[in-house]
This record gives sequence, structure tokens and C-alpha cells, in this order.
Amino acid sequence: MVELASWLASLPIGQALRRLNWLVPWLQIIHILANGIILSAVVMIDMRIWGISRSQASIAGTRRFQSWIWAGLVLLTVTGILLILYAPRRLLTDVTFQVKMLVMGLAIAATLALQLALRPGRAATDALSATDANPGRRALANMLATLTLVLWVGVTLAGRGRWITLLMMR
Repeated sequence: MVELASWLASLPIGQALRRLNWLVPWLQIIHILANGIILSAVVMIDMRIWGISRSQASIAGTRRFQSWIWAGLVLLTVTGILLILYAPRRLLTDVTFQVKMLVMGLAIAATLALQLALRPGRAATDALSATDANPGRRALANMLATLTLVLWVGVTLAGRGRWITLLMMR
């Protein structure tokens, strides 16, 4: 990992980012906001699955918020890569960062599984109506909704893990 960090530190884009250190706080702001976008969209989808929100047709709401998840994930990825290039050795060798990446991979997989579970069947026009008709599918959607939320909250907390770890060590 140290060799990878050294190689990334030698790349021209990493050197440029270190010279433009005023850009890093802006990247961090965008990175945190992208995480918030994802978390908000997951909460909105989950509230609909759990029956807390019935404000719009579920298939339309699910599709609407799914696009926010993937747009937020693009922003999260781009800013994350740039932040890694800014300080590769500090991040890549940090255990909390490695935990964040693991939890993020699991969160993306759970989000994909949830979206697949919410796809309407051939006879149904509404994904959640289809899950209402099938108790097993409804239970799966509820479980995946909870898992997705827990994992994305975990990504958020793991992203702050370094700060939390430093505060706990005081």
C-alpha cells in the first residue's frame, strides 16, 4: 500500500492539488454534500418502503430518488479520488479509510439489491404494490431498505472515523 501511495503522490495531478491546497476544502465540502444527497435519497426510498410516506406513486418516487443516489455516488467518487490524490499516504494507510471503503462497497451492493428488489413484476405496474401482494418480497424489501440505510450511515460515520478516533484517544 505504501508503494501505491508513493506512486500516486508522484502523479502530476496530485502535485497540482497540493500546490492548489485552497481547492481541497471545496472538494471536502462537495464530498460531504454528495454523501448527504445519497443518504437523503436512501431515507426517502426507505420511508416509502416502510409505509411512512405515501405522498406519490412508489415507482415514480423510487425512480426519482434512485437517480439522486447515482448522481451523488458519481460526485462522491470523483471528489474522493481527488482527495486521495491530494494525500495518498495518509489516506491509503489509514485503517478507518479502509473500513470506509469496505462499508461503501457493501452499501453500493445493498443499494443495487434494493433497486432490483423494487423492480415491478410483469403483472404489476407499481413496485411496492407488487411487494404488498407478495409477503416474501415485502420482507426482502424491508430488510434491504434497513440494511442500505445502516450501511450508508456507516459510510458517513467511517468517513468521520479519523476525527472520531482522534477524539476518543484524548
